[in-house]
Amino acid sequence: MHAWMAIFCVIGGFVGYTIFSVPDVSYLKNVTPDTTAFMHHRLLEADIAGDTLNLKRELVAFADVPKVVRRAVVVAEDASFWVHEGVDWHEVEEAISQNREEGKKLRGASTITQQTAKNLFLSPKRSFLRKAREFLITKELEYTLSKSRILELYLNSIEFGEGVFGIRSASQHYFSKEPDEISLFELARLVAIIPKPLTLSPVEP
Repeated sequence: MHAWMAIFCVIGGFVGYTIFSVPDVSYLKNVTPDTTAFMHHRLLEADIAGDTLNLKRELVAFADVPKVVRRAVVVAEDASFWVHEGVDWHEVEEAISQNREEGKKLRGASTITQQTAKNLFLSPKRSFLRKAREFLITKELEYTLSKSRILELYLNSIEFGEGVFGIRSASQHYFSKEPDEISLFELARLVAIIPKPLTLSPVEP
């Protein structure tokens, strides 16, 4: 009996540590990581499949991203980004309701801050534990960083296709342009693939 209790405590402690351990995000005030957890995960997936994945990621300062690009991304991905505290509970309720009615997942509710937390520290794999850590990291990001800094990190880490990370890399890879050179049509095409970057392409019909 005591052995089972000991095992239970060990497992419980591990689960608790997994859920409640939150990385120190204060360094992100001034540092944009060269790589992200999401990038490492994609490299691992390619390695397991026996493929070679060439990552493309060129960083861009927030001030060098045109306002129209920032606004387009926010409107498409998280319209209440500037006012919520990391989680858009209204959007969560709407997504749950719609998905329940349709009997399958048609709509997500992750905010830009949640996606940033996932991209920087976690993986695309879905699980309760990952979602719990994502929530805690999201709150830490919101508490520690400004909204502009969170959006800057997001724009530099979001996936835009196989091996393509960040708005600058996407602009260069697909259109051979800098973010401040792309047209509104090209911008719309880039924003449209954000929900499904591995199955959609901004240069294919």
